Amino acid sequence: MSFRREAGRVLRERHHHDRVAQPWPATDSKLSSRPSGQNTSGPTDKRPTGATGNQSAPSGRTPAPDPIEPGAPTGPEAELSDRDRCASVQHEQRIIEALQAVAKPNPDKVREAFNRLGYIDERIHGLKQAGRATHFHLDLRENGGRLCETGRAAGDQTEVTACTAPATGAFTVTDPGSTR
Repeated sequence: MSFRREAGRVLRERHHHDRVAQPWPATDSKLSSRPSGQNTSGPTDKRPTGATGNQSAPSGRTPAPDPIEPGAPTGPEAELSDRDRCASVQHEQRIIEALQAVAKPNPDKVREAFNRLGYIDERIHGLKQAGRATHFHLDLRENGGRLCETGRAAGDQTEVTACTAPATGAFTVTDPGSTR
């Protein structure tokens, strides 16, 4: 999963978790929207405004008792160990930051950026220019893991996604969605 998609998913989950659905106020036609004098901050016959009508929980209140659990991983991430999934997020973040800083990325500049990050040439595969972008694969397997990263360096449009490789032997990307 690319760093941007993962970060967006986490932010959406946090936002959803931090919001609590409030019941709709009664719509009895006898209710007035004017305060009765006794409880000036009480309910009215007006419905909440906004796209969903949800309101944030007032301070001091606890959020819903059941936290939102992320779904099971899909695609190549389903084949990675928990350790590799965690490592992939860290690799993706640092790779994206480094490659976004590369002006006019070509295979030589992308290799140099990877080398500055500490990735050795034997781990860098498939550097290929495609228009203004350079496609790549990184072999990040260690201790029986299957982690690799694939992506394209294209300035602000840089993308990096976790992929899987065989646990042993020559490096090949085994998930079909990784060769853009």
